[in-house]
Amino acid sequence: FESKEKTVMYAQMLEQAGCQLLTVHGRTKEQKGRFTGLADWDIIKLVRESVSIPVFANGNIQYLPDVERCIGQTGVQGVMSAEGNLHNPALFNGESPPIWKMAEDYLELAEKYPCPLSYARGHMFKMLHHSLNVHPDVRDIIAVGKTLECFRLATLKLKERCLADAEKYKENPDLFPSELPFPYWICQPYVRPNPYIEDKEKKTVKRPLEEKLQSPEFAGLSKNKVKKLLRNPMKKLGRNSEENYEKCVNCPNIRGRKCSYMMCKNCCKEKTFRETLDCKGHRIVLHTKNSSKAAFDQKKREMEEKKAENGPNKMTT
Repeated sequence: FESKEKTVMYAQMLEQAGCQLLTVHGRTKEQKGRFTGLADWDIIKLVRESVSIPVFANGNIQYLPDVERCIGQTGVQGVMSAEGNLHNPALFNGESPPIWKMAEDYLELAEKYPCPLSYARGHMFKMLHHSLNVHPDVRDIIAVGKTLECFRLATLKLKERCLADAEKYKENPDLFPSELPFPYWICQPYVRPNPYIEDKEKKTVKRPLEEKLQSPEFAGLSKNKVKKLLRNPMKKLGRNSEENYEKCVNCPNIRGRKCSYMMCKNCCKEKTFRETLDCKGHRIVLHTKNSSKAAFDQKKREMEEKKAENGPNKMTT
């Protein structure tokens, strides 16, 4: 929102244009990603008081008590949740179930109502977020999985580990120190760290790619080419200078390496179409096609002439 006045003006304009229900996400356009921060419920309340249509609030809904608190503070008719509900699908039931239970239920629904695999993968990452930080190898299974069965395997593996940790937690909770309100195997919201709080003791560390770019070994190469070489040291990168290529005999463009006439594709097309020629390099077979057609036409004429000579009532063997 640029200002409270403009926010109210936009809401009233929408109402006058025929809007019947308005959902207000109490954040500015800059509040996204790591800068998300808290939603401003006062702005939502201001919009609610300025229009007569129903208003829904969105933002800061992480637990069921937040719903009642938001309705009481803003006066809205309804509440929506995005990330809170993605991390804990049982949020509006007031429950915080084990992560594997929600993952199993979701995979059953995903099989019954198919969707793109990328959508399912995104939901799995959200529900299992905290546990995947503890078991990164399971994250890799989900990241490269090509079917729902791969996600089921990851869920089963995670379930076994979480159940084992839950037993240890009962005996000694100190074994699992965490800033989370619940153990990592329980569905709960993810709160992004405040990007404006700087850790003075934290030292800036160069990433491996940045160090490689400064190496003489990779001098003159782009980031993409350096990445390719790091993934596959034996990879031979393509020539990056046009001086290494031969020019077309008819224009300044680079000629096809296998062109029969040492021309670029456009010049070769013009020549072959004009003179009815073939070019194996550019896979042009005009001459061959025309020759085949001419042979076919000749054969057809011969058969018609032979048929005419024999007459309509004569049988040929």
